[in-house]
Amino acid sequence: MAYIALGVTGGIGAYKAVEVARLLQRSGHSVVAVMTKSARRFVGPLTFEAITGRPVITSQFAPGANATIEHIAVASSIDMLLVAPATANIIGKFARGIADDFLSSLYLATKAPLLLAPAMNTNMWEHPAVQENLAVLVGRGAEVVEPGVGFLACGWEGKGRLAEPEAIVGAAEALLRGRAEARRPSADRGDSWRGRRVLVTAGPTFEDIDPVRYIGNRSSGRMGFALAREAAARGASVTLVCGPASIDAPAGIETVRVRSAADMHAAVMARAFESHLVVMAAAVADYTPEKPGAEKIQKSDAPLVLTLRRTEDILAGLGGERRRRGAQLPGLVGFAAETSEVVPRARAKRQAKHVDIIVANDVSRNDAGFDVETNAVTMVSGSGEIDVPRASKDEIARAILDQAGRIMLDAEKTA
Repeated sequence: MAYIALGVTGGIGAYKAVEVARLLQRSGHSVVAVMTKSARRFVGPLTFEAITGRPVITSQFAPGANATIEHIAVASSIDMLLVAPATANIIGKFARGIADDFLSSLYLATKAPLLLAPAMNTNMWEHPAVQENLAVLVGRGAEVVEPGVGFLACGWEGKGRLAEPEAIVGAAEALLRGRAEARRPSADRGDSWRGRRVLVTAGPTFEDIDPVRYIGNRSSGRMGFALAREAAARGASVTLVCGPASIDAPAGIETVRVRSAADMHAAVMARAFESHLVVMAAAVADYTPEKPGAEKIQKSDAPLVLTLRRTEDILAGLGGERRRRGAQLPGLVGFAAETSEVVPRARAKRQAKHVDIIVANDVSRNDAGFDVETNAVTMVSGSGEIDVPRASKDEIARAILDQAGRIMLDAEKTA
């Protein structure tokens, strides 16, 4: 997941920036809000702090020994600078190298990509000075989410209103994917992945006890979403089969929504053998209630006894079907979420289920596994084991697909 600085400047569209922050958070990204003095006349910093879970940066000279160089620390760590709304004033400052507040200083100090979502009066938007400044920034590599047409806060009707939050976040996701693809070696971006079909599963499954209650787990979907984004960035055609995750699935990727283990089994089996690679990152329930209640089970003082039955093992089913067909494709990658004997159990699972790679992770750790932004894994394959130390789930996804890509190509050569 990416670390995004969200610049908020002084315009009525600042209220929409709250929703932009929320959508970025729900997509799994970390967000730090940077508000100009004028922006704080429209929206309070506490609103963004509540959404992002981080202190809002409002001043270049906040108290503290190192406050005057904080923009350098942020500049070196962010993956994107997104400004929404971007006023004519901030566009002009960026274009001309003026650094008189935190946001404009951050722009000069960072090498992260810039995404602007302008918002202003129609005449201001059309003014040659604004268009010239925008052209300067685009020439430097900035991306722009065009403002919309409609009624403006000034009472006019025309072009200038801030784009909708969903469009802004979609543009941010596309820019991040494009950057990831550009970082790929040419072989990975081209012949290795382009034209290949990849199926990824993500998130938990919910197994209903009755119409109100269910059995679930803490999987957020972040690891599977990172894998789907990375495969798409490499040029693959990606289908994401997603359980009820706690964050939004990545924009621009075909997504099939499911709820239960049975739903996921049906969705995967219908698509797997049309794919070149299947990555089962979902935390699929191993058990489901034998007889879910048709109505809410009423509580009482007596113990409640549930009879659970095994769900279909999707990964084992894919491995068995592949052996039955005598096929090398699709390549199969599974996950082993364990709390002890992590790697030995992953080795056993790989052999029992006839899988190419098992990605083992210790979900008892606080800094890896379920519902956090980092992971640490061991990839177990027939050719050995590779430890990947704790890193962002985007970095883990790149390491996994590097290995899976080699297996996928080998399988195609022998198919």
